[in-house]
Amino acid sequence: MSSNTEIRRPQRRNRYVFAGLVALVLGMNGFAYATVPAYRAFCQQFGFAGTPLVALTAPGDDEVLADREITVRFNSDIEPALDWRFKPVQRSIKLNVGATGLAFFEAGNRHPEAVTGTATFNVTPLKAAPYFVKIECFCFTEQTLAPGETAQMPVTFFVDPDIALDKNLDDVGTITLSYTFFRNEEADAERKSAQLATENRSVN
Repeated sequence: MSSNTEIRRPQRRNRYVFAGLVALVLGMNGFAYATVPAYRAFCQQFGFAGTPLVALTAPGDDEVLADREITVRFNSDIEPALDWRFKPVQRSIKLNVGATGLAFFEAGNRHPEAVTGTATFNVTPLKAAPYFVKIECFCFTEQTLAPGETAQMPVTFFVDPDIALDKNLDDVGTITLSYTFFRNEEADAERKSAQLATENRSVN
């Protein structure tokens, strides 16, 4: 292990923790419904319980490991109360550790009314979660689809080069990123209430 790696490692980890703290504050202010509990936001900043970390920037080109590749598989689930179609556009991507990956998930609303959903996510194997880092994703944000509407949602990510320093991860060649969409009934109720108020003002 080189001295340069030893110097960069805490700096990179500090970036992830800072970004996670920002996500935690925003999440605590923005979510109050039971299907996305607050502990997931806590896990997001530290990589606990299969929840990936979040970063503001990707590693530099000099940190990409040309001699190690990881296959990232994508999985999608949906709760029965949400009448949507939801699937990954691509089933898997192979990339070098430290390189930035881009994937898309597609959701479609089969309900006759507009519906709002919110996604949670996790990574398996669980021990890989602290090294799977997302730069951009659609998780923990409200996604409202009109009747029959379809939308593609991007995920930008990388596998932390520090995974090469963890001998416990030497056997990991595949990581699975899973998203589960839940219906955000509170957001739907607020939207319908606002629409009703607007209609009443128009009548009066």
